[in-house]
Amino acid sequence: MQIDLNADLGEGGDFDQQLLELVSSANISCGAHAGSTKTMVAAIQGARANNVTIGAHPSYPDRENFGRLAVRLSSLQLRESVYSQLAALQLLVQAEGMELTQVKPHGALYNQAAVDVELAEQLVSVIKDFDARLIIVGLAGSQLLTAASNAAMDTRAEAFADRAYASDGTLLPRTDPRALIQDPQQAVEQTLALIKTGSVTAINGSVIKVCADTICIHGDTPQALVFAQQLRQALSNAGVSISSARSQKIAAKPKMENSNDLPTTL
Repeated sequence: MQIDLNADLGEGGDFDQQLLELVSSANISCGAHAGSTKTMVAAIQGARANNVTIGAHPSYPDRENFGRLAVRLSSLQLRESVYSQLAALQLLVQAEGMELTQVKPHGALYNQAAVDVELAEQLVSVIKDFDARLIIVGLAGSQLLTAASNAAMDTRAEAFADRAYASDGTLLPRTDPRALIQDPQQAVEQTLALIKTGSVTAINGSVIKVCADTICIHGDTPQALVFAQQLRQALSNAGVSISSARSQKIAAKPKMENSNDLPTTL
């Protein structure tokens, strides 16, 4: 068994450097929702030191709300915002002698692109125009992955160690107090189920199919480091190897059957 373990970093969190010793991929803030040039560069340097694959983490331009509220943008405004974010991070990445490998949208942009076909297609178009070689990371079963596949771009389906799921396979909204998993053991159990059975138990108790290539731990939560440490140990005990999206791409790892299909209740 093999999985990519990723974290969202460069946002000014307390555990970036420790997390970079535990994950295989890092989604680094592009500055629109959080972070600064200093935190972004520190994350890039930490990724280089730990041989961690670097991805861009663009968002709606909304630092006040950490990019977690939808922002009404025209198609042109969205294109200009995302393109400029990718370009800004790429300059920092290249200055450190590293390569930008993937793109994972953040917050509201991520969640909206999971269900909104038009937005997903617009987002994919921007990323493809920027660099068609980039891997697009999105929620397993999402419209973003469908749009990326239709545009002949490589994709990685993502699931979450520390987020609760609704019965339709989407993430429970952050406005719901149950959205963030607080118990490290629960996060470990959810992750092992995702890897071993390709399923997750939704908040209503139903079991849904979620076939994922990469598992995310949020770097901005108080439990982030404990989650990552316990999860890494549990994966090792279970015989699961950790490798990045870049390594999986080089190895031409076959995609799991129906990995881009909408999650279904078992």
